[in-house]
Amino acid sequence: MDERMAGRVTVPDVVGLPFHVGRDTAAECGVTLANPDPDGPPIGGLAWPGLFYITSQNPPGGSEVYRWDSVTVEIVGYGEADRGALRNTPVMPPADAAHAQGEPTNFVDLTPTDGIDENPV
Repeated sequence: MDERMAGRVTVPDVVGLPFHVGRDTAAECGVTLANPDPDGPPIGGLAWPGLFYITSQNPPGGSEVYRWDSVTVEIVGYGEADRGALRNTPVMPPADAAHAQGEPTNFVDLTPTDGIDENPV
């Protein structure tokens, strides 16, 4: 007989979501995300700082588990995933992401144009 007092909840499908969104979604559904390596660091530590996406999960979305059981997830940094690693969701940076813009560079041509060698030997 199972003696756990926790109720059962349905695991959400978080594959393809940014980690911070998947973590919040999982918490709202009553589960927690975890590193598949039990000896490794917490998954939140692996996904900070930066933008990381969830590429797989176990158990899969739709499964029933006890409230606050762990769902192990694999993550990858934005721009590091193999093509097709995420489900068929286009990966776009967040709309509010700030992108670095370089300052315009002014080049000055220092080659003499009058045929005079400015550095005679």
